[in-house]
Parts: sequence; C-alpha cells; structure tokens
Amino acid sequence: MKVLVIGGGAREHALCRSLSLDPDVSALHCAPGNAGIAEVAELHPVDAMDGAAVARLATELEAGLVVVGPEAPLVAGVADAVRGAGIPCFGPSREAAELEGSKAFAKDVMAAANVPTARSYVCTTPEQVDDALDAFGPPYVVKDDGLAAGKGVVVTGDLAAARAHALACGRVVIEEFLDGPEVSLFAITDGETVLPLQPAQDFKRALDNDEGPNTGGMGAYSPLPWADPKLVDEVLETVLQPTVDELRRRGTPFSGLLYAGLAITGRGVRVIEFNARFGDPETQVVLARLKTPLAGVLLGAANGTLADLPPLTWRADAAVTVVVASHNYPDTPRTGDPIEGLDEIAAQDAPDAYVLHAGTRLDGDTVVSAGGRVLSVTAAGKDLRQARERAYTALNRISLAGSQHRTDIAREAAEA
Repeated sequence: MKVLVIGGGAREHALCRSLSLDPDVSALHCAPGNAGIAEVAELHPVDAMDGAAVARLATELEAGLVVVGPEAPLVAGVADAVRGAGIPCFGPSREAAELEGSKAFAKDVMAAANVPTARSYVCTTPEQVDDALDAFGPPYVVKDDGLAAGKGVVVTGDLAAARAHALACGRVVIEEFLDGPEVSLFAITDGETVLPLQPAQDFKRALDNDEGPNTGGMGAYSPLPWADPKLVDEVLETVLQPTVDELRRRGTPFSGLLYAGLAITGRGVRVIEFNARFGDPETQVVLARLKTPLAGVLLGAANGTLADLPPLTWRADAAVTVVVASHNYPDTPRTGDPIEGLDEIAAQDAPDAYVLHAGTRLDGDTVVSAGGRVLSVTAAGKDLRQARERAYTALNRISLAGSQHRTDIAREAAEA
C-alpha cells in the first residue's frame, strides 16, 4: 500500500523508518518531513494543520493509509478531513483527540470510567487557583488545560512560580503530586480492541539527574527491567480498555494511538496524562523493538479490524535513544547550525545505532539544525547497557555547535 505520514519530527522519522522496512509498503510519503525523513520517504510541502490540504494531498497520492503524527493536527480535526475523503486514517477524530487537547476533558473521562488518577481541580479564576494550591500543598502540579508541546506542566515547590504559571495559562488543572517512577505505555486501538505496546520511560528534564526546565523529552529506553511483569496487563484492564470503552459509550470512539503517562505510586498505578498520538522520544525506542510489520497494524486500527490480527511480536533487544538539542533549548533555541558526523555514524555504527532527525533541514547539501530538539540517536543491544553504550558512542561522533544532551539516559536502569 501507499502510505502518507503527516509531520516532521523524530517521531515521524521513527514511523517512516519502520514503515520503510515493511514489505507491504509500496510507496512512502511524508509531509512536510525533514532532512532525515527524505532518505526513506518522498517529501511534500503541506500545512499539517490544514485538513483539506492534507486530504487533497492524500487523494492525489492515492494513499491507502494516512498516519497523522503530531497532536495539534489531530486536535484540529485533520484525521476527520482525511476520513471524509474516503481514505483510511490512523489517528483519532477531533472530538476524541480532546483526550489530549483538554486536561479537564481527560479528567472527566477518567472519572466516568473509574480510571485511577490524581485528585485535581479545574481552575479558571485566581481565587480558584489559590484555593487549589492551598488544598494540595507542595510540590505543586500545575497543568495548562490545552496543548503546550510537552511544556505546559510545572512541578515545583515554589508557590509563587506555581501561581504565576497557573495565571499565565488561563484555564488550568491543579492536582496532587504523584510520587514514584513514571512509565509511558502506548496502545493501538480501533475504538474497541486495544493492543498495548511495550512500556518505555522518558526523561523530561533538560539536565542530568532530572534537573533543569521541563522539555518535550531528552531521551528514553525500553524495556523496563524494574517494572512488574504484570504492569501491561494491569494497565490494559484498569486504564486503557475502560477509557476506550467510555469514549465509545459517549459516541466519540477513539481510534489511533492512546498514550498513557503513568506514575507507579505506593498506592498503585495512577494516570498522569493521556496523549492522542505516539510520544516523542518513546516512539523511537518502542518501534526499534517491534518485530511485527507496522503498516498492517496501523491500517487495522484505521479500518476497525485489529481483533483479526495475530498478537504483536517483539525483539528481545533493548533500545535507548538520546536527544541532541540545540543551544539554549528549551527557551529560545538557536537554529541554522551545521550538523556533522551523520555519515560517520551510518558507516561505522549502523545497523545497531542510527540517527532519527527531529529539527533539521537541508541548506544546499548541508544538514542544519531547524528546531529545539534536533536529533534522536537511537541504538539497540542485547541489554540496556549495550544499547546505551552504542547510543552514546554514535552520539559522540556528532558535531553541532552549542548543542546539549543528557549523559544519564537509562544509566540507572542499565546499572541495576
């Protein structure tokens, strides 16, 4: 089949890489893509937020499947426009994507479905904000109700900082702090059947030892050797399936990728947040371990036929990805800097390690930085220790002026 992927980050590069290795994919397109995706897919200029333009491009390409990567186009209804043109689309409708588009909506769905999550208040006035902050006490957890590219959450012991963030957002969700390690679990669903993928852990803070500002994610690893072997089954039963069932009951069935951000607390698993798409950078490590060809699974979700597919199969390998970010990320990242060393990685480290592009573009024949998170250096190995070593060996070949990366991705899990 012909597949069109919408987006231009490392998540989309990971999706395109997996789809390019699928023998059932006869042609692979991406819009708008980036310098790395151009090596495995044909790129097309498109406004990813313009549903009509995306549907028109998919029709022109005679695509048999459209995969919408980022959250903003999903919340804007791009998947609806594609389906309206008669083309199967992997990604939830605008109404179902509110599960990520509005934290308050997600809390309402969880309450109706008896999904375990943090106690919370939805606040729209300074008085409500003050009451909620006072009720929970530090550390304060303040979440912008809407989309904020992974940077709308503040967790702080500083009351003034928490209050300032809340007032800057307008409508916010303030909730109790959930203690314990965090886990990301993706599930592919057609609105009824739910297929959980393998869990991963990402690293949100910009600096080593989980210090510095919140980011979109600085690295990830999978599997989680410390996690309960029954975790996936438990989350499927208590979180994922009830949420999908509740959305279907409301008349807004969710098909696509349901991403549960979880905290493993002393009181059990609690949902921190839902996303309506593959997460970045966890996608990079989860897809590195998926053995089942990807296109048929995504098409099954789009067509409502997941129940007919055989169980997913996984490689025994571990995977680690480390994000290379530009100077001054996440504040005002510098762009336009040349990136060197990519050919060296392809020659010396592949296929065990490879680079997935996030914020890159071509300036003539030179790959240059074009965003905050620039590259995801991804590697597989027989265990986390080997995967980690391979990822950092490859990363050290990259030269990007002023760039930054964390040196401790998966270190604790690899050494345990």
